[in-house]
Amino acid sequence: MIVAEKFRLTGSGAVKARCLLVGVLVAAMAILALAVFQHRTVSASARFVRKTSTRVVPPDVVPKVEPTRFRSMPREQARIVNESIPFSTDPNPPAHPFRFTGTDEDRSRAQACLAAAVLYEAGDDPVGQQAVAQIVLNRTRHPAFPKTICGVVFQGSERQTGCQFTFTCDGALNRSYSDAAWDRAGKIAAAALSGAVFKPVGYATHYHTDWVVPYWSSSLDKIAAVKTHLFFRWTGWWGTPPAFRFLATGNEPRIVQLGARFAEHRSPSDTAALPAVEGVDPSVSVAMGDKPVIPTPGDTNVFFVALLEKDEARFPALAAQVCGARPYCKFTGWTDPANVPQNTAVELTPKQIGSMSFTLVRDRATKFERALWNCGQFKHAPEQCMWSSSANLRSEIK
Repeated sequence: MIVAEKFRLTGSGAVKARCLLVGVLVAAMAILALAVFQHRTVSASARFVRKTSTRVVPPDVVPKVEPTRFRSMPREQARIVNESIPFSTDPNPPAHPFRFTGTDEDRSRAQACLAAAVLYEAGDDPVGQQAVAQIVLNRTRHPAFPKTICGVVFQGSERQTGCQFTFTCDGALNRSYSDAAWDRAGKIAAAALSGAVFKPVGYATHYHTDWVVPYWSSSLDKIAAVKTHLFFRWTGWWGTPPAFRFLATGNEPRIVQLGARFAEHRSPSDTAALPAVEGVDPSVSVAMGDKPVIPTPGDTNVFFVALLEKDEARFPALAAQVCGARPYCKFTGWTDPANVPQNTAVELTPKQIGSMSFTLVRDRATKFERALWNCGQFKHAPEQCMWSSSANLRSEIK
């Protein structure tokens, strides 16, 4: 009543007073609603933290490495949840320097895998790359993980939902980086393999960005933040220096997905010497079955080939080998040899276009490179699928 009496005016003054009163009331309601929302969000965050509270694994039980799965929530709410998880107050000593003990060839493979990890996980950011490299090395020396650099980086990559580093199973490997970016990533990888230590992350074995919330985040010790990334180690004895007692085997596996860029990851059958064929550079040709791949008669930058379904994971690597150093290249393959065009001087038929199994187009002048699968044959993410209509598909490969 007091408020009402004060604003019982007449004329234009009354109108202005009523508007002011309405504005004040709306602002007050908005502030109250925001306070309620924040209270509920913080309360929900607290319940989440309590629900997934820290569990200390005893020293005689090796911790289980779980696939990276995220809680579904908006970014801002994820940040609130992450902020509600406190940093550990225990010491955070730097990791011991890593020394690689394998052959020169094994070291080259390890460096390639580590370079791929730091580049695809951290982008062209040297600080973030050093942090990622340290995580990989820490995992390699921990009994819960594989004992090779490449094994750690590509752990679970055969499963779309089971990979430890998402770039190995979400199609990100088809994204191209400049040679200069690869060189910078390679130098950071080489330094890490030679003993360089990124001290801030200590013995962390897990990390994530602050706008997502993995299910494991509050069950581990949060020990460091590097820009927008948070770093974690296992609780109890498994997060202490003595737990990182294993040595890498030094026997690095070949990773087919890296064969397109790194020769050391190609199998001998991929790089076997082939007889000279007119119009083909023997150093970049490859055999499909018992036949060498040759360009189409009308264009030395275009290849039509027969592929094997079992080689699906290797299609990008095979295409890259065939294209070699060509700045522009089109590689198209069919798993049904009967559909491979025999006369390349005429336009492809709708049946030939519709039955394509894989295509890769590269144009380095415009920094474009894209690999596409026939998702009627092979299961891939939508952005890796060819267009379903013949007209659209034709435009993709021209």
